[in-house]
Amino acid sequence: MGCYCSNLVFFMLFLSLGFLISSTHQLQSTQTQILLQLRKHLEYPLQLSNWENYNGDFCNLVSNPQVSIKCEGNSISELKIMGDKLKKVSDFHGYAVQNQTLSETFSIDSLVVTLARLNSLRVLSLVSLGIWGPLPEKIHRLSSLELLDMSSNFIFGSIPNEISKLVKLRTLTLDGNFFNESIPNWFDSLSNLTILSLRNNKFNGQFPSSICKITTLTEIALSHNNLNGKLPDLTPLSSLNLLDLRDNHFDSELPLLPKGVTTVLLSNSSFKGQIPEEFGKLNRLQHLDLSSNSLVGTPPSNLFSLPNISYLNLGSNMLSGSLDNIIKCGDNLGFVDISINRLTGNLPPCLDTNSSNKRVVKFSGNCLSGVNNQKHSDSICKEGNVKKKQSWGSAAIWVTIGVIGLMVIFLVIVAFIRLFFHKRYNQRETVTLQHTVPKFIQESLPSGISSEVLANARIISEASKLGTQVAPSCRVFSIEELAEATDNFSSSMFLGEGSIGKLYKGRLENGGYIVIRSLSLYKKYSIRNLKVRLDLLSKLRHPHLVNFLGYCINDVGLEDTTSSRVFLVHEYISNGNFRTHLSGCSPHQILKWSDRLAVLIGIAKAVHFLHTGVIPASSSNRLRTNNILLDEHRIAKLSDYGMSIITEELEQFEAKGDAPKSWHMKKLADDVYDFGFILLEALVGPIVTGKGETFLLNEMKSFGSQDGRQRIVDPVVLTTCSQESLSIVISITNKCISIEPENRPSFEDVLWNLQYAAQVQTTADYEQKSEGAL
Repeated sequence: MGCYCSNLVFFMLFLSLGFLISSTHQLQSTQTQILLQLRKHLEYPLQLSNWENYNGDFCNLVSNPQVSIKCEGNSISELKIMGDKLKKVSDFHGYAVQNQTLSETFSIDSLVVTLARLNSLRVLSLVSLGIWGPLPEKIHRLSSLELLDMSSNFIFGSIPNEISKLVKLRTLTLDGNFFNESIPNWFDSLSNLTILSLRNNKFNGQFPSSICKITTLTEIALSHNNLNGKLPDLTPLSSLNLLDLRDNHFDSELPLLPKGVTTVLLSNSSFKGQIPEEFGKLNRLQHLDLSSNSLVGTPPSNLFSLPNISYLNLGSNMLSGSLDNIIKCGDNLGFVDISINRLTGNLPPCLDTNSSNKRVVKFSGNCLSGVNNQKHSDSICKEGNVKKKQSWGSAAIWVTIGVIGLMVIFLVIVAFIRLFFHKRYNQRETVTLQHTVPKFIQESLPSGISSEVLANARIISEASKLGTQVAPSCRVFSIEELAEATDNFSSSMFLGEGSIGKLYKGRLENGGYIVIRSLSLYKKYSIRNLKVRLDLLSKLRHPHLVNFLGYCINDVGLEDTTSSRVFLVHEYISNGNFRTHLSGCSPHQILKWSDRLAVLIGIAKAVHFLHTGVIPASSSNRLRTNNILLDEHRIAKLSDYGMSIITEELEQFEAKGDAPKSWHMKKLADDVYDFGFILLEALVGPIVTGKGETFLLNEMKSFGSQDGRQRIVDPVVLTTCSQESLSIVISITNKCISIEPENRPSFEDVLWNLQYAAQVQTTADYEQKSEGAL
């Protein structure tokens, strides 16, 4: 009898286990069917191609930068899909756009209904998938959501009120869409929200006051919208670290801020009034940008001496008064911009660039005593004669219109004169200014306008759109100045051979250090034409380019009459090159992964500017790790750029007989290829890269496995990176060093991937820090 009972119990347990397994497989099958439906809704993106004919458990699929699935029990808890449909249109009218959005038959409503069947989903990220349409109210059915990211799509209309029911939501990111109504005022319903990011949309109306009631918020990013009205008091946001409201239209004074905020970005948002004295008490503040507003009065002196402040930008306002009360600057303050204001008195010693301090200070366009590069007239510099903003702005507009009108008339007259003398001038000059821009640009020039004028105008126009500082014509140095600066080009000042020419360190009379590049150029151009080219080179201004300060042309004592000796003068960057910061030779200087990403992003921005921000585009920019310099704040700057403007490369395609467009695109692709090897060196270190290009191309296959990565990736990278961030960079590196130029990405795509990798790494670092604090 006992044996019978034990057998019966065993049989019942076996039967129960069978039912349990059967139930589990059925549940997983349901979730699998939902995923396959989602793939269909998204019109079978390439990133989900490995789902086809997959018979295994989707929870066990290996994650990659584009797709990630995580499960808890038998349910999907996290779904991340990143497509490649980058938003490349500035206006969207609510209809499908070929090769940009999903097709006309796509239904965002059906997509959300299917997603809602994943009732345990806590993290949902659908980025750059071409999703279009208004966000459906049914989104609230995803009641377990803690993170919702639908960035870089084509979603328009308003944020549905039903999102307020997602009470577990911690992160809401809808950047880079086309939302075009006001931001709703029910955000206080989301009491757990920590990150609210709605950048780069078309939101209008006022800043929602309900946001101020969410004490858990750490980041608010509403930049690049059309918000207006007055801002409320933000001091109740006790957990706030980041406030980004750039590029809006607030008709408001600056808001009061919570004491714990670290980064405040309020530039170009029509703020007026004075900078509150309370800003000088924000002891945790590290980064403050109030530039390009209409702020008045004297900035609080304590603002400059905050203990953690490293970046302070007050440029392009209407600030006035004296800075004499600024006794000291904070030890961490590395960058200050007070340019284009109406400040008077003496420049404080801690902001004096001629002193021993190493901080970067921009102060031109003021009324400061003893400073020569001020732009205001005496009448404007007298505080008593400063008019109200409205009348000043109106007068400035009419004066600008008048000046532009006179310039147009003058250019027309000059154009007719140039047309008259054009033929005779060509007979006298062997090489004319037509070489300043390639032929494929020139063919579309308006008649009567010289290529020199157009090239300068286009470069200035494009650079101003990108927010760069366009300098006036570069300075012409005398050979005596340069000889004195370098102790007559002594060997002690010799830095070595650059990628082109010899490099010398010099020191000017004002104490500023410079780098002088000495090279000989074949006399293909007249001196006048060469000066135009050098002036064009000086127009290439970007925060991540080494500043070109001026030049000297000197043929005295040169035996070869077919060439010219040219000296190019650049700013001196003191902290070595990128390669030395990757090398084990200087262990205390080696950059961790997040710092390497910051350098790569900076250089990618610079090259993207050289490719798209100027006409003609500057290609063949000699991209190497030893041409990337780091200043004392580890801000990366590219040297040796733009040399094609003054060397033979600009005309090489004519001699080869290549089609202009194909030659031009090939050169841009070459920059991408070279940057791919910079990425590779950042991944594996200079010791491995020294083994040669062929070795590295073969070793790229090793990145596909964890064992391979452990073997070849720099140990510093492995110990400081997240696997997802690393995978993103490896993926874009593979594309950059593709053998076929047409298969390489644009620098826009490269930059986007690097920024995404940095964002992923920041999130991982934050999560690791939070776990460590528990």
